[in-house]
Formats: sequence, C-alpha cells, structure tokens
Amino acid sequence: MGNVDVWRAGEDLAATYLSGIGWEVVERNWRCPAGELDIIAKEPGSPPVVVFCEVKCRRDRGFGDPLESITATKVAKLRQLALHWLRGLDHPVPRIRFDGVGILLPRDSPPVITHVRGIGS
Repeated sequence: MGNVDVWRAGEDLAATYLSGIGWEVVERNWRCPAGELDIIAKEPGSPPVVVFCEVKCRRDRGFGDPLESITATKVAKLRQLALHWLRGLDHPVPRIRFDGVGILLPRDSPPVITHVRGIGS
C-alpha cells in the first residue's frame, strides 16, 4: 500500500467512524484555491455543530503519532479554509469546531482511530 493508498484508506476509515458515531459527513476533500479540508461533518445537537476534521494517517509511529503533525500553523490554515467554506453557504452556522482524527494502519493488526475534539482551542 503506497502513501496515497494509506491516505485514502485513512480518510475512508475516518468518515466511516464519524458516521458510526451518528455524525453526518457533509463534505469530503472540499477544495478551494486556498487549500483542502479533509472532512466536514455535522455533530448532532441543539444546535448541531459543524466540525472541520483534519485526518492524519500513518502505518506506524516511527515519525510520531499521526495527530502530532497537526501544528498550530496547520490549525490556522484550517480556520482560513473553514471561512472560505462558510462564506459559500446561504445560511448561518451557529457553532463550529475543529477536530483531529488520527489513524494508524499497522500491517498486522486492526486500525487504531484517535479522535481529538477541539484542536487548537
């Protein structure tokens, strides 16, 4: 499995995980000239929360935990991209949040998913 395959498998697992906890996946790989958002989802509630999820996937922890690669600079970029997405809506969004989803895909055991809510808060 090459890097693109690992990345794609990680995003698929993250989307399946989020759907499995009752969230609606609104967008995947949303792009604009400024960059890309991995997953945009809606967490149920009153009001629901629009969550911008950054997904990081690795085969092992040789370069650290996948979520360690979500730096303050990356979170700032996520905020900028979220503004682009929000500006394209025809209705207000009362609550937003930024989450990280780390996926480990070891060769000899099941995937490990770590979901951190409120990164960069």
